[in-house]
This record gives sequence, structure tokens and C-alpha cells, in this order.
Amino acid sequence: MRQLRVTSCELRVKGIKKLILFLSLLFTLLLATGYWSLATASDDISARAAVVIDSASEKILYAKNPNLKQPPASTTKLITAMVALDRLNPDSIVTISENAANTPSVSPHLRKGERFSVRDLLYLALMRSVNSAAVALAEAVAGSEDAFVSMMNDKASHLGAENTRFVNASGLPGPNQHITAFDLAIIMKKSLGYSLIREVINTRAKEIFSESGRRIFVKNTNQLLWTDEENIGGKTGYTRAARHCFVCAAKRGQNTLIAAVLGEPVRDNLWESSAVLLSKGYDVVAQKAEPMIYLSREYERPVVFASYKVDKKHKHKKVIAKRHKYKAKKVAHASHKKNSHAKIDKKKTKKSSGKEFSVRRHESTDKS
Repeated sequence: MRQLRVTSCELRVKGIKKLILFLSLLFTLLLATGYWSLATASDDISARAAVVIDSASEKILYAKNPNLKQPPASTTKLITAMVALDRLNPDSIVTISENAANTPSVSPHLRKGERFSVRDLLYLALMRSVNSAAVALAEAVAGSEDAFVSMMNDKASHLGAENTRFVNASGLPGPNQHITAFDLAIIMKKSLGYSLIREVINTRAKEIFSESGRRIFVKNTNQLLWTDEENIGGKTGYTRAARHCFVCAAKRGQNTLIAAVLGEPVRDNLWESSAVLLSKGYDVVAQKAEPMIYLSREYERPVVFASYKVDKKHKHKKVIAKRHKYKAKKVAHASHKKNSHAKIDKKKTKKSSGKEFSVRRHESTDKS
């Protein structure tokens, strides 16, 4: 009887040891495949993609899927504003067409035949995201929105936003329209070079008047203007497909950082996530932390060209952009069938022209 009890105890101990070994192997597997590192990143950033860059060098300081293509929503209007100012005098008068007036939009609704200055249309488009204002600017520049879109894509390419494509001037949903968090941050940086855009996105509230005297009160959708004194402006966006989006700039001392968030399920999280990104960015600038890029799960297939290393202590992959060695690594995904894993082939490093570090991607043509 005593021997049977001992044998029973031994079996229990062996079972517990096997369970512990199994859990240890499972934990190690999760770390090795990146699922654990994704959870860690998601604790800070719940959006699909996010990035914070140093404006001066365009180096990534902290990011999650910075090159994952996503719908741009109304962040599109930053490019619309730049292209309009490249070709129009801010004091020129624009007449609202029937097409512009009928474009789905938030209030205030612009009426066919109303006349506004280019300057005031920019306030409406950038502060309140009025789609009709964006379309009116497009028509004033190119005669039609379709012709204007070609100019937008040329502008984006010229600015270095190589993984961005627009199909309209407002950011309304459209086929194959996409942007990446990194590209959006670059576009935001370039938009700050336009003094009028910088003024508009830094304005909390504004009264707009049509030529006939109609008064419109506009309040900026960027809530950080009221809570963060370092914030110098930004642009929000939302569609069902894009979820909530936001890009902003902040300045502390001599350093200006750009933070971009795409695909955030909860609007209030935009402000918290942006604050987290900027805080982590300033830590890197102050050399209190290392630059870091997190990759999400494989089925989302983001490709980030950055130096990386495996954290041997925790045995999971963290993609880390090293502070002084921003060597780009080109990665390409092979074509794959549905539900199969994408295969990644490493290619030789290419030097980026004129920059220590650049982030670019070649990705399959799946719709965002």
C-alpha cells in the first residue's frame, strides 16, 4: 500500500514537470515567433500602425508596423493643401461647384455658388475636415478632382512618400488608396514648410466668412492643441475602413518630432498613443532609450527595412533601429496562396541616397 502511494506521488511530480516543460516550450515558441513582442507593443499602441520620427533627420525613433499600408482618411488633406498652395494664391476666390457641394462631408456644408478664399477653404479642410472644401480646391487647381489626384500622387512621390497612393482629394474611401505611417510622418514634416499650413493646423478656433457674408465657426479637431503646449499642429481622419487616424508635430527645445497613428479603433486613444510616441521619441533623442521598431503578426505582412537584432535574454525578435547605424535591409515577400505564410527573402543592403536611414518597402498588391 505504501509503495502504491509513493508511485502515485512520483507520477504526479512527473506530470507536473512535464506540464512545466510544455509551458516553457510554448512560452519560448511565442517569443521566438514574435507574438509576445507584438503583445508588448500593443500595450503601448493599439493602432494597426504608428511611428515617431525626428523631423530633422527623418530617422525612426519608435514604431509599430511603420510601413503597413492603410487607408489615409482625411490625413489626405495635407497633400491637397500643399498642391493647392503650390498653384493658387491664398487670397484667390473659389466658387463652390455642384460637385463639391454634393460631396459627402461633415458640417458645415458648403453650398453651390458660394465663394470663399483659398485661405478660408484651407481652414475648413484642415481644421474641420470639410470634404467639400478639399474638392473645391482641387477643382480650382486642375479643373477636376481626377486631374488634381494625379498632381497629388506626383507630389507625394516627390516628397519621398513612395508607398502612398491617393484616389481623391478628401480621403473618402476609394479602391487601392493607401498610405503608411512612415509616409504620413514625412508628408506632415514637409507640410510644416508651408507657413500657411503651419498656421492653420496650429489654430484652435476660427471664424470663416463667405464672400456673401455667411459666418461659419470652425473648431480644430486636434485635441492636443488644448492639452499639450509642445504640440504645434496635426491632422485627424476617420472612415470605417481607416478607423481613426492622426498625425502631429511637437517641439521640445531644438527638437521637432512627428508622430503618426493609423488604424486606431478608439478615437480617444489617438491622443494617448500620440503622447506615448512623442515621449518615447524624446527619450531616444535624449539618449535614454534605443530606437525600436515592432513588427506585427505575419499575416499582416509589414516589411520594415531596418537593422535588427534578437534579444538573447528573452529569445524573441525585436526590430531595433540602432542609434548611429541605420543600415537599410531590403526584404521582399514571395507570392503566396490564401492562408499560407508569406516567405521572406533577405536581399543585399542598399545605401539610401543622402540619408543615414530610410524606410521603404516592396509589398504585395493586397488591398489595404
